[in-house]
Amino acid sequence: MSKKSTVLFVLSASLTAAATTAFLLTFYYRHVCFQVLEGFCESMLQKNPDSRQTILELLKTQHFYTTGPDALKPSQRSAPSLLSTFGYDPSNLRMTDTTVLWIAVLGFLTGGALFLFSFWRLHKKSYARIQALTDYLEKINTGRQGLLWTPRNDAFSRLQDELYKTVTALYQTRDAALAARNNFAENLSNIAHQLKTSITSVSLTLQMEKAHKKRATMMEIERQIGRLMHLEEALLQLSRIDAGTLTLDRKPTDVFTMLTLASDNLYALCIQKGVRIEIPEMSEIDIHADLDWTMEAVMNVMKNCVEAAETGSAVHCSCESNPLYVQIRIWDEGEGFAKEDIPHLFERFYQGRTSKNAGIGIGLSLSKAILEMQNGIIRAYNLPNGGACFELRFYCH
Repeated sequence: MSKKSTVLFVLSASLTAAATTAFLLTFYYRHVCFQVLEGFCESMLQKNPDSRQTILELLKTQHFYTTGPDALKPSQRSAPSLLSTFGYDPSNLRMTDTTVLWIAVLGFLTGGALFLFSFWRLHKKSYARIQALTDYLEKINTGRQGLLWTPRNDAFSRLQDELYKTVTALYQTRDAALAARNNFAENLSNIAHQLKTSITSVSLTLQMEKAHKKRATMMEIERQIGRLMHLEEALLQLSRIDAGTLTLDRKPTDVFTMLTLASDNLYALCIQKGVRIEIPEMSEIDIHADLDWTMEAVMNVMKNCVEAAETGSAVHCSCESNPLYVQIRIWDEGEGFAKEDIPHLFERFYQGRTSKNAGIGIGLSLSKAILEMQNGIIRAYNLPNGGACFELRFYCH
């Protein structure tokens, strides 16, 4: 309700209350006057008992509405007074000054008019507000973007705020969907490029095999086919995560066991690169996670470190816990990340400018998605003394 409407309602209520008070005071004043007149007549009658008829004649000449002697019978009163024996009561007394009554009536009428006017004005404003909100929603439904007007402090303010929040959330959802669609289209383009590159390489290798009949080229064909298979598997995993169909069997999992299994799966790569993975002995620390998928995520991180490490160096692992989370750190002794690559390391299909491997840029993105599905996070940074470090946190709650 606006300030003007509130003032009108208060004013109408005040006038009505004042008129009612004046009306009641009029009746009270009439009753007091009647009692005074009755006391005067009784006093005159006591001093002069023969003046009874004279008093009655005088009363008839005054402003009384008499109903006759039968109007109030003595039997109807426990102690009939003098004027009542003449058929008079306070209601028969006619006031000579009716100003108060007219003021009361005018107050009633003014108060009622103000009340009706304020009610009509409030109804008109409410209808205008509802119509404006309706027009706004119709505008949104027809695809015309717009913002609500300046908020007002009235009964519709909360509704307006909720509408604004809902519309804003819908806009954000739409923008996110458009961004996801554009990102999906870009990813498809990247996937097509990756597949095309591998297929072209296999095709050229086969042509060389036919032309020169070199058996050694079969190893290159095998490598390219392996790369295609790895790409297909990674894309399948990402599609399951995006579709929300990936089911994780989360249960208490020992961190040392998980790190050891991930390291064992990279044994062949470590031998090829001449890099060792060092996992120190540690007390039993459990995380609530799916062993197989979490091991897959850790393998991708370890693989990135192994490929970036120098021959003869090591990839290190550590683990610590506190009441909030369990933290796993994996770092190498290489050159570290390029500064411009750090913000994009976990983006799909992103490959750093100084990348030494021929990956497709899905591994770290897959690791991030798997960890986030298990109440975890991952971040990457450079160590002060050199080397790249990955920090994985699994929150307890």
